[in-house]
Amino acid sequence: MTFTSEALVVIDMQQGFLRGPAAIPGAGALAATVTGLLTRARRAGALIVHLQNDGPEGEPDEPGTPGWELVLAEPGEHVLRKTGDDGFEDTILGSLLEERGVERLTICGLLSEMCVSATARTALRDDYEVALPHDAHGTYDLDDIPAAVVARVAEHALGDEIDLPRSGADVRFTAPPKEL
Repeated sequence: MTFTSEALVVIDMQQGFLRGPAAIPGAGALAATVTGLLTRARRAGALIVHLQNDGPEGEPDEPGTPGWELVLAEPGEHVLRKTGDDGFEDTILGSLLEERGVERLTICGLLSEMCVSATARTALRDDYEVALPHDAHGTYDLDDIPAAVVARVAEHALGDEIDLPRSGADVRFTAPPKEL
């Protein structure tokens, strides 16, 4: 089943989570999937928004450290900094989506049970149609629970309103109805 999206929201794809000793399991495969989504979204003229987490001192995403840097953002794409899990909270994400007339968006990135889940919940609450491809988000192992299980549980906890394509390859993009 294919989902057609007018916007791609890329959450916390930052160096410290994707490379080095603090990388999530499967970071390379996740980065490849998100790169594919970005390539198709750019080609179609979809709205692209990167969320960048400002983590606490000593964490992999501490502002100003190499781990805080975004991995996949290109010049001209929207980058919104945040300090909490929800990408809508204290950012202009909602305004950007509204200004462009976006109704259908795809969410991808990190961490499945935290920022991805919180952002998806708000998007659903605000009546957006939302896709979260299975292979386009990731997280860490939680104690004895493997990361892949944590990610699947996070998906299912979002309820039956979210679209869960098997793969990022099942998402197509189109330009949003309004130009900025």
